[in-house]
Amino acid sequence: MWKRLEKHRSSKSPSGMSSREYLSEEELAWIQEQVEEKKKLITTMRNKPWPMAKKLTELREAQAFVEKYEGALGKGKGQQLYAYRMLMAKKWVKFKRDFDNFKTQCIPWEMKIKDIESHFGSSVASYFIFLRWMYGVNLVLFGLIFGLVIIPEVLMGMPYGSIPRKTVPRAEEEKAMDFSVLWDFEGYIKYSALFYGYYNDQRTIGWLRYRLPMAYFMVGVSVFGYSLMIVIRSMASNTQGSTSDGENDNFTFSFKMFTSWDYLIGNSETADNKYASITTSFKESIVDEQESNKEENIHLTRFLRVLANFLIICCLCGSGYLIYFVVKRSQEFSKMQNISWYERNEVEIVMSLLGMFCPPLFETIAALENYHPRIGLKWQLGRIFALFLGNLYTFLLALMDEVHHKLSNEDTIKNITHWTLFNYYNSSGWNDSVPRPPLHPADVPRGSCWETAVGIEFMRLTVSDMLVSYITILLGDFLRACFVRFMNYCWCWDLEAGFPSYAEFDISGNVLGLIFNQGMIWMGSFYAPGLVGINVLRLLTSMYFQCWAVMSSNVPHARVFKASRSNNFYMGLLLLVLFLSLLPVAYTIMSLPPSFDCGPFSGKNRMYDVIQETVENDFPNFLGKIFAFLANPGLIIPAILLMFLAIYYLNSVSKSLARANAQLRKKIQALRDVEKFHKSVKGRAIVKDSGDTLKGSSKNATQLQLTEEGTTPHSTSPSQTLEKKAQGPGTSSSAGRTVLPTTRNVPVSQPPGVRLNSSQPLPQTHPWRSTSGKSTRRPPPH
Repeated sequence: MWKRLEKHRSSKSPSGMSSREYLSEEELAWIQEQVEEKKKLITTMRNKPWPMAKKLTELREAQAFVEKYEGALGKGKGQQLYAYRMLMAKKWVKFKRDFDNFKTQCIPWEMKIKDIESHFGSSVASYFIFLRWMYGVNLVLFGLIFGLVIIPEVLMGMPYGSIPRKTVPRAEEEKAMDFSVLWDFEGYIKYSALFYGYYNDQRTIGWLRYRLPMAYFMVGVSVFGYSLMIVIRSMASNTQGSTSDGENDNFTFSFKMFTSWDYLIGNSETADNKYASITTSFKESIVDEQESNKEENIHLTRFLRVLANFLIICCLCGSGYLIYFVVKRSQEFSKMQNISWYERNEVEIVMSLLGMFCPPLFETIAALENYHPRIGLKWQLGRIFALFLGNLYTFLLALMDEVHHKLSNEDTIKNITHWTLFNYYNSSGWNDSVPRPPLHPADVPRGSCWETAVGIEFMRLTVSDMLVSYITILLGDFLRACFVRFMNYCWCWDLEAGFPSYAEFDISGNVLGLIFNQGMIWMGSFYAPGLVGINVLRLLTSMYFQCWAVMSSNVPHARVFKASRSNNFYMGLLLLVLFLSLLPVAYTIMSLPPSFDCGPFSGKNRMYDVIQETVENDFPNFLGKIFAFLANPGLIIPAILLMFLAIYYLNSVSKSLARANAQLRKKIQALRDVEKFHKSVKGRAIVKDSGDTLKGSSKNATQLQLTEEGTTPHSTSPSQTLEKKAQGPGTSSSAGRTVLPTTRNVPVSQPPGVRLNSSQPLPQTHPWRSTSGKSTRRPPPH
């Protein structure tokens, strides 16, 4: 068929057309079948257990065959149409491949993170992946707040200077543009769209009749709703990915040795990164194997762990007391005049210093516990989590005391404002024929606007934390690395191997700092809408700055370890911080009255009254009744109980499925072990049978050799020689012939697939051996 096809392809018809049109249907079917097989071989070439040279050879031959013969499947115009379809199919496959590569290239900082992972392991890379994820979440939150709150107020709201809440007071105008004032988020920044107090309480603004107070409230709720949804969704996807992977603890080093390299790498830099990644993965697996086989003194280990926990609890209590003491002092400083910069920013400085020095202290104490690096990281994260949580809630409690103090003076300031306006418009000495001009907004007495004060505190904490983290990286990592690098040649000891050496990347401190910074963003975004935008800039600069720092100033951990099989530990901490961040905001919305002269909810008893106002004025009456019925506590409490029951049921179902999955995995493993045992037993039986066969064959060969030696003329005994001489020459030689006993036939091996015919004689093993198996003498020489 192949030669005939080649002949048809080389021949030409008299009309000048190719002889492809003269192929028979059988040949066309054969060509189509071969083309499909070659295409299937091309697509599955990577899965073949062949050497690379054979793969390349087969791939080239298959591609050449497809290029050469796929055009023969059409006739006339159908052939051109088929060729066009094949061309478009190839271009579509190439386009999809290029588009997938383009999508991979569009993932932000993907190559940076891969480079870091190849040198520092998956545990350090997991932090940067988490940082990139947080950047995406904050970008969505910023778009939500900026598009639905800030832009409508700036474009359709009242301009700056038109009302008191959008005007700098007269007493502050002189220093409103000083750098020190702006650095503390006072002056013009305080009365800008970055903070809660700038927004007006008009129900609708602009020609669109945009309901800004309702939008502000719903966006504040949506920030928490979207964050909760995306965190839970990420946790669910991580769980599905971790369960689908399964346990791959069998033959770990063999798989890494023989299946880790990517043979499609064509770049030397990528090859170096892949080599470093494989080396790091071997180190991770070696650490896991060593920790699983380690023996330790259990009593000493328990004592050291109890001691470490006691010391860390003492540190946490002291940190909480210090925060509370400093916040109380700051309230006293706020009542004084001409305070210094340190006294004005003492709370932020102390909290930043505690966050900078306590994690290394915890890590030093944790060295007593001798945990596995992954378990030790979780303990370190939990302790730093407790530190940050205690500091944050201590700060909030002290801040709430200040808020309650301002609310206690709210009525007094409100009365002063009304009395000032009344005296201005009703004072004597003004010509009644001329209307009195309105009082300038800068001269109107102001309230405390506690919402803006809370937003300013969160803004200061965010900026100070960002600056402290950058300064820590520059001083603690970069300058330290420069000192070790250049002073190592002229120092008394080896600075790289001894003290101070290069710094390791602090995974726990960076992760917890990122999580609690996000918690401050969630809490402060309701009182400072511009806080999310500042956090987006912070995360963007942190990604580039920390990527540069970790590659230039840090070294991999001495005990490299793999990250958890799912990132749900980070997500679990983030979910807990989200819940704890929601509590203060919900408390202020439901319990505290808003300020009377600032913000979109001024003039209302509670912030949530804006919902009731919108339902009464903008919805039909029956919808108002439905909302009132849904808000009935008699309906909400059973719904919450039903939700908890559903969660408990689904949790029980998931645990039962996990147990069934584990049992099924054990059964599959047991079946594999039984199958391996049977194969080994069968292999030993085959080896034993072959050994017996070889022994039988050697025994038969020995008997045959003895028989041959007994039948040869040179092996005759001396008595036989004398008898032969005594007989005389006329005696028949057959009379003195010695008859030997018959021996068994030696089995003759035959090649597989060859069947001997009964009519054919069996081949003789020796020229002097008959087909009956009896030995015969050689004929005497003539």
